[in-house]
Amino acid sequence: MAIDVSPVPQALRDAAYNNGQAVPSWVATFAGWTAESADIRARYPTTMDLPYGRAERQKIDLYPGQDPAAPCLVYFHGGYWMRNSREMFAVLGEGVAARGWSVAMPGYTLAPQACLADIVGECSAALDWLAAHAPAHGVVGPLIVAGWSAGGHLAAMALSHGAVTAGLAISGIFELAPLADTYLNETLRLSPAEIADLSPLRRPPVMKPLAITYGARELPALVANSHAMQAARLRAGAPGTLLPVANTDHFSILDTMRRPDGALTRALLALAP
Repeated sequence: MAIDVSPVPQALRDAAYNNGQAVPSWVATFAGWTAESADIRARYPTTMDLPYGRAERQKIDLYPGQDPAAPCLVYFHGGYWMRNSREMFAVLGEGVAARGWSVAMPGYTLAPQACLADIVGECSAALDWLAAHAPAHGVVGPLIVAGWSAGGHLAAMALSHGAVTAGLAISGIFELAPLADTYLNETLRLSPAEIADLSPLRRPPVMKPLAITYGARELPALVANSHAMQAARLRAGAPGTLLPVANTDHFSILDTMRRPDGALTRALLALAP
């Protein structure tokens, strides 16, 4: 199926060259999240750093919830597939954890040590591990994937996994072609075959619920990408909603995932089977 992404490429190139500078305070924000996440991780010493593979970053932090049968949020972090780590984002599970959910935060090998195809494969392997081993840690509910920015791409790709029931893509990147002409490709080294195979917009839509969301003050390129993804899914009859979050940008939207009544927490709760 041909996908028209003509309004998106130049804007996505511009967003890439911005190198994450959607708001000026992101470094301080990430530092704060990392410190708070360290405190949360310390409360779950027996379920941190669970290996799902042999590589250093092929580990999962698992936060069993109050209700073992409640859904488990599986969150894939962002950072253009080449920066950040799962340890920084434990705070983002606070909203659904307050509602009894479990939370899993898989890590993955970053580019250029891994190509994007390998990263997508690692995320699938993490889901395999959770399906097989999470029950031994008291997590038996359905898996709902979510991710932000590059993690939004990974969540969209993971929606097809057999253990996944639904997904939430936050400011995701669903068409990879515009990145080929940016500095990012010096590290990602995307081949034409990878761009064609790993762009969610070019794949047949997965017939599972996918909520697509972005901040009202998001970069126009990512807004356009979200609208294009939602339009493709609607044409195919795939279930899901498009959710702009008022008064938020590329980073502050994630704060609404931390509150039990936040917009992204509510979006996740609505995905529960």
